[in-house]
Amino acid sequence: MGSYKHSPRIRNRPKLTLEDVRKSHITREALIALHETPGVGDLAICAVVQYGMSHPQRLLQDAVSLKAGDWREMGLSDRQCESIVDSFSPEARQRRARRCREGGIGIMTFLDERYSPLLREIADPPWVLYYRGNWELAHRPAVAIVGTRQATAYGRKVAEELAAGCSRRMTVVSGLARGIDTAAHQGAVRGAYGTIGVLATPVDQCYPPENRRIYEDIAANGLLLSETMPDASFHPGLFPMRNRVIAGLSMGVVVVEAAGKSGALITADLAIDYDRDVFIVPGPISSPRSKGALEYFRKGAIPVLDESDIFGMYEHRLPRDNRILNASKSAPANANASPELSQEEQILYELLLDHPCSVDELAEKSGMTFGLLQSVLLSLLIKRRVHQQPGSVYKVL
Repeated sequence: MGSYKHSPRIRNRPKLTLEDVRKSHITREALIALHETPGVGDLAICAVVQYGMSHPQRLLQDAVSLKAGDWREMGLSDRQCESIVDSFSPEARQRRARRCREGGIGIMTFLDERYSPLLREIADPPWVLYYRGNWELAHRPAVAIVGTRQATAYGRKVAEELAAGCSRRMTVVSGLARGIDTAAHQGAVRGAYGTIGVLATPVDQCYPPENRRIYEDIAANGLLLSETMPDASFHPGLFPMRNRVIAGLSMGVVVVEAAGKSGALITADLAIDYDRDVFIVPGPISSPRSKGALEYFRKGAIPVLDESDIFGMYEHRLPRDNRILNASKSAPANANASPELSQEEQILYELLLDHPCSVDELAEKSGMTFGLLQSVLLSLLIKRRVHQQPGSVYKVL
């Protein structure tokens, strides 16, 4: 389906596995210091790791003791070596620790056990991520919902509703930009699986400023993360870097609305590169804001009408529907519960609201014994709440 060429600095990076990095004996503290050194990018860090793989004893020593000449042996320039020595000074270490402590910022590195498994799979995972909020969301099944900043009322409504539906069983990832991203976060932030906002700016800076309310809501109830170190100056090149994190955290990317040169399409291209699914919400073929997204149908993208289309792609990888768990605990507390239905009937009825299911699918999703399942289905048939189709497939009337 194609590949992206928006960030050659990252694109040319050699693929290094977690085992490779561990063989180099580089420490997480060294990764953070190198990441925060001016003029030292991903390729330079790769050079250090590859050197360590060939000279494993070299990086075992405290990096503070390494001189500029030592770093030069690893293939770095004179300017980079001088900056690295400064970055490893005790004063710089103390400054980093104080900044994160005062800003309530956590740090996750590629070496950490709790690094996102999905993100670790991509060709160019971030060495370091800064975050605020609940890091556990980075370990949940996730889907990205992205689109244009100049969204239509239709696009905003669809993005919010789709995100709300997806967040019952998946974490929704987006970029906290104006338009579609904002709507997606608003729809998912209160969902059972929440939302992750991936920023191009430092994680302690809200951009755009008008998104301050949803930014704080995500910090309190979801997860904010950024590859950009705190206090770093902003530049437009950070957005494509941010987009690869969005795609990397997600099993698939949904594009709601996007014009021909929309940044959301960079995320879609990255998803293709990472062998992730691309979904498109259909829009008017005459609308400039839908044209770029619709082109992806020619590349094999999957149409999406509601969250069931996404759930169906990942059914074997998703947790049970949160609504089922709620119904099992307390049927009257369920907003969709009907006084005409028993607790077991309500569970099956809500399962079938998503899409028709076979008896085997209902047994797996509900956890009911076969005898109880057949009894409850018969009761729903008598009450004319469901209909049996050929092949023992049931659907809601």
